[in-house]
Amino acid sequence: MVDVISSNGWLNLALLAMEVSQMVTQGMWERDSMLLQLPHFTKELAKRCQENPGKSIETVFDLVEMEDDERRELLQMSDSQLMDIARFCNRFPNIDLTYEVLDSDNVGAGEDVSVHVSLERDLEGRTEVGPVDAPRYPKSKEEGWWLGVIRSIASQWMSRRQQLWKRIVEDDERCRANFDDWIFIDSGLLS
Repeated sequence: MVDVISSNGWLNLALLAMEVSQMVTQGMWERDSMLLQLPHFTKELAKRCQENPGKSIETVFDLVEMEDDERRELLQMSDSQLMDIARFCNRFPNIDLTYEVLDSDNVGAGEDVSVHVSLERDLEGRTEVGPVDAPRYPKSKEEGWWLGVIRSIASQWMSRRQQLWKRIVEDDERCRANFDDWIFIDSGLLS
């Protein structure tokens, strides 16, 4: 669905379709706490994390950045439950995106541009990604990604490819246009 929508240049609909994919896979609404994707988390525990004195814990990254003893005190879980959460956090996508405009010295306004994009994932010592952690999804699911190059001025989807979560803004005066690169995962709520 996302490919059909984006090939027509409908950015807002494409973004909505991506969000729906994430919500369906995780069995939750966008307004729900992202922490509900974690094993053993309840709405009450997510609320306690958000109300954590000193620093609100709202994302997986906030939880990972905590000191072990602070996290243990906040979560009040058994060692095996904490290990389940650690496994989930270690599988959470950490993607580096780099790009290069090919033949960038000869690019002019209105011309087609070729861009080489590389996505690199830190596998944390694993040799393969494996299925998505999505206990509410009815079957095993592999991760999918979309990469979009979006022209900021027109808010029009320029191209897409398989492979959310990082944003790079390029302001190239030679082309007099701003482009944003976005990568979106189809199976989890990350921001």
